[in-house]
Amino acid sequence: MNKDVKEIIVTENDIDERCRELASEIEAYYSEKAEEPLVIGLLKGSVPFMAELIKRFSIPMEIDFMSVSSYSGTASTGDVKIDKDSDISCRGRSILIVEDIIDTGRTLKQVVQLFYDRGAKDVKIVALLDKKEGRVVEIEADYVGFDIPNAFVVGFGLDYNQKYRNLPYIGILKEEVYS
Repeated sequence: MNKDVKEIIVTENDIDERCRELASEIEAYYSEKAEEPLVIGLLKGSVPFMAELIKRFSIPMEIDFMSVSSYSGTASTGDVKIDKDSDISCRGRSILIVEDIIDTGRTLKQVVQLFYDRGAKDVKIVALLDKKEGRVVEIEADYVGFDIPNAFVVGFGLDYNQKYRNLPYIGILKEEVYS
């Protein structure tokens, strides 16, 4: 798999260090509010990031997952589909959405609205990666690991056709692999 990566843009050490910083910032927010967040990971890409993040929290929390998709290959279809919904009610709760990457923003915007429609008190977003150049709707994460260029990236949960998720870093996939 490493041979298919054109360039590593975020190392394993960078991810580890940034997860520590993000966890500290997020924990301070919820501690100040005396809130117990419901942490929702968006499957499948968020799993490694969420695991690294939550193991550093010392505040009480619950976790759950949603499977939401809008991609086919390397492009967003714009059609957001919920494949697996959250099992825990969000009514009156503070929600922390854990996302691997914000690209177009379509999926995340609809998920945030869904939580508010279901009665969430507060919805925050933490994203490992933010690809601002890809944005087609207005949405910003409250906490961002790394801003990245407009390139197709894989690793640390991010995939191309369900492969490369297990790379311990974030890398730009060679174009010949997906073209």
